[in-house]
Amino acid sequence: MKITIRKALKEDMKDVLSLIEELALFEKEPDAVEVTVANLQEDGFGASPKFTCWVAEVDKQVVGMALVYFRYSTWKGKTVHLEDLVVRDNMRGKGVGEALYAEVMKYGHSQGVKRVQWEVIAWNEGAIKFYERSGAKVLRDWHVVHMDEQGLTNYIEKE
Repeated sequence: MKITIRKALKEDMKDVLSLIEELALFEKEPDAVEVTVANLQEDGFGASPKFTCWVAEVDKQVVGMALVYFRYSTWKGKTVHLEDLVVRDNMRGKGVGEALYAEVMKYGHSQGVKRVQWEVIAWNEGAIKFYERSGAKVLRDWHVVHMDEQGLTNYIEKE
Protein backbone atom coordinates (compact mmCIF):
# COMPACT_ATOMS: atom_id res chain seq x y z
CA MET A 1 0.00 0.00 0.00
CA LYS A 2 1.45 3.35 -1.05
CA ILE A 3 0.63 6.32 1.20
CA THR A 4 1.01 9.77 -0.35
CA ILE A 5 1.15 12.84 1.91
CA ARG A 6 0.54 16.18 0.21
CA LYS A 7 -0.59 19.69 1.03
CA ALA A 8 -4.36 19.87 0.95
CA LEU A 9 -6.09 21.74 -1.84
CA LYS A 10 -9.21 23.85 -1.55
CA GLU A 11 -11.06 21.02 -3.31
CA ASP A 12 -10.03 18.59 -0.54
CA MET A 13 -12.02 20.40 2.14
CA LYS A 14 -15.10 18.21 1.65
CA ASP A 15 -12.97 15.17 2.51
CA VAL A 16 -11.29 17.07 5.35
CA LEU A 17 -14.68 17.95 6.83
CA SER A 18 -15.74 14.32 6.56
CA LEU A 19 -12.61 13.33 8.52
CA ILE A 20 -13.32 16.01 11.15
CA GLU A 21 -16.84 14.61 11.55
CA GLU A 22 -15.41 11.08 11.86
CA LEU A 23 -13.09 12.32 14.61
CA ALA A 24 -16.02 13.91 16.44
CA LEU A 25 -17.81 10.54 16.40
CA PHE A 26 -14.64 8.80 17.65
CA GLU A 27 -14.35 11.32 20.49
CA LYS A 28 -18.05 10.85 21.37
CA GLU A 29 -19.00 14.41 20.31
CA PRO A 30 -21.06 13.73 17.15
CA ASP A 31 -22.92 17.06 17.28
CA ALA A 32 -19.93 19.29 18.08
CA VAL A 33 -18.79 20.09 14.52
CA GLU A 34 -20.06 23.48 13.35
CA VAL A 35 -17.44 24.29 10.72
CA THR A 36 -18.49 23.95 7.07
CA VAL A 37 -16.67 23.21 3.82
CA ALA A 38 -17.07 26.91 2.96
CA ASN A 39 -15.46 27.89 6.30
CA LEU A 40 -12.52 25.57 5.69
CA GLN A 41 -12.06 26.82 2.15
CA GLU A 42 -12.19 30.48 3.15
CA ASP A 43 -10.06 30.10 6.28
CA GLY A 44 -7.45 27.86 4.71
CA PHE A 45 -7.23 29.29 1.22
CA GLY A 46 -8.37 32.91 1.44
CA ALA A 47 -6.26 36.06 1.39
CA SER A 48 -4.85 35.33 4.85
CA PRO A 49 -4.79 31.54 5.46
CA LYS A 50 -5.37 30.61 9.09
CA PHE A 51 -4.09 27.03 8.85
CA THR A 52 -1.98 24.58 6.89
CA CYS A 53 -3.41 21.17 6.10
CA TRP A 54 -2.04 17.95 4.66
CA VAL A 55 -3.98 14.98 3.40
CA ALA A 56 -2.97 11.35 3.15
CA GLU A 57 -4.01 9.48 0.05
CA VAL A 58 -4.14 5.79 -0.73
CA ASP A 59 -5.26 4.81 -4.22
CA LYS A 60 -6.13 8.49 -4.89
CA GLN A 61 -8.61 8.48 -1.97
CA VAL A 62 -8.17 10.87 0.99
CA VAL A 63 -7.85 8.64 4.05
CA GLY A 64 -6.36 11.05 6.59
CA MET A 65 -5.50 14.64 7.34
CA ALA A 66 -3.48 16.84 9.68
CA LEU A 67 -4.27 20.51 10.29
CA VAL A 68 -1.89 22.95 12.00
CA TYR A 69 -1.52 26.66 12.69
CA PHE A 70 1.02 28.92 14.37
CA ARG A 71 0.75 29.98 18.02
CA TYR A 72 3.02 31.99 20.23
CA SER A 73 4.24 30.74 23.59
CA THR A 74 5.30 33.37 26.10
CA TRP A 75 7.76 30.80 27.45
CA LYS A 76 9.14 29.44 24.18
CA GLY A 77 8.24 31.72 21.28
CA LYS A 78 6.86 30.59 17.93
CA THR A 79 5.12 27.21 18.05
CA VAL A 80 2.96 25.08 15.81
CA HIS A 81 -0.36 23.79 17.13
CA LEU A 82 -1.54 20.48 15.69
CA GLU A 83 -5.30 20.91 15.85
CA ASP A 84 -6.26 17.52 14.47
CA LEU A 85 -4.67 14.47 12.96
CA VAL A 86 -7.35 12.07 11.73
CA VAL A 87 -7.20 8.75 9.90
CA ARG A 88 -10.27 6.96 8.58
CA ASP A 89 -11.26 4.12 10.87
CA ASN A 90 -10.66 1.44 8.23
CA MET A 91 -7.11 2.77 7.60
CA ARG A 92 -5.88 2.96 11.20
CA GLY A 93 -2.87 0.86 12.09
CA LYS A 94 -1.48 0.95 8.54
CA GLY A 95 1.06 3.77 8.88
CA VAL A 96 -1.15 6.62 7.64
CA GLY A 97 -1.21 8.46 10.97
CA GLU A 98 2.51 8.05 11.46
CA ALA A 99 3.17 9.44 7.97
CA LEU A 100 1.00 12.50 8.69
CA TYR A 101 2.62 12.93 12.12
CA ALA A 102 6.10 12.84 10.54
CA GLU A 103 5.03 15.49 8.00
CA VAL A 104 3.84 17.78 10.81
CA MET A 105 7.08 17.32 12.77
CA LYS A 106 9.18 18.02 9.66
CA TYR A 107 7.10 21.14 8.99
CA GLY A 108 7.57 22.42 12.55
CA HIS A 109 11.29 21.79 12.34
CA SER A 110 11.55 23.54 8.96
CA GLN A 111 9.71 26.55 10.37
CA GLY A 112 12.17 26.85 13.24
CA VAL A 113 9.52 26.55 15.95
CA LYS A 114 10.39 25.88 19.57
CA ARG A 115 7.74 23.16 19.86
CA VAL A 116 4.80 21.45 18.24
CA GLN A 117 1.88 21.22 20.63
CA TRP A 118 -1.43 19.34 20.57
CA GLU A 119 -4.08 17.76 22.76
CA VAL A 120 -5.05 14.13 23.10
CA ILE A 121 -8.16 12.81 24.81
CA ALA A 122 -7.24 10.97 28.03
CA TRP A 123 -8.75 7.61 27.07
CA ASN A 124 -6.93 7.39 23.71
CA GLU A 125 -4.14 5.26 25.17
CA GLY A 126 -2.96 4.02 21.77
CA ALA A 127 -2.27 7.57 20.61
CA ILE A 128 -0.68 8.51 23.95
CA LYS A 129 1.68 5.55 23.78
CA PHE A 130 2.60 6.41 20.18
CA TYR A 131 3.32 10.04 21.11
CA GLU A 132 5.47 9.01 24.07
CA ARG A 133 7.41 6.50 21.92
CA SER A 134 8.05 9.29 19.43
CA GLY A 135 9.66 11.43 22.15
CA ALA A 136 6.71 13.74 22.87
CA LYS A 137 5.91 14.66 26.47
CA VAL A 138 2.30 14.14 27.57
CA LEU A 139 1.58 16.75 30.26
CA ARG A 140 -0.94 14.92 32.40
CA ASP A 141 -1.17 17.63 35.08
CA TRP A 142 -2.60 20.27 32.76
CA HIS A 143 -6.26 20.75 31.88
CA VAL A 144 -7.65 22.09 28.61
CA VAL A 145 -9.91 25.11 29.14
CA HIS A 146 -12.44 26.34 26.56
CA MET A 147 -14.95 29.17 26.57
CA ASP A 148 -17.56 28.45 23.90
CA GLU A 149 -19.55 31.02 21.94
CA GLN A 150 -22.48 31.03 24.36
CA GLY A 151 -20.10 31.28 27.31
CA LEU A 152 -18.42 34.29 25.70
CA THR A 153 -21.78 35.98 25.16
CA ASN A 154 -22.87 35.29 28.72
CA TYR A 155 -19.59 36.57 30.14
CA ILE A 156 -19.62 39.79 28.08
CA GLU A 157 -23.25 40.48 28.95
CA LYS A 158 -22.42 40.25 32.69
CA GLU A 159 -19.72 42.92 32.40
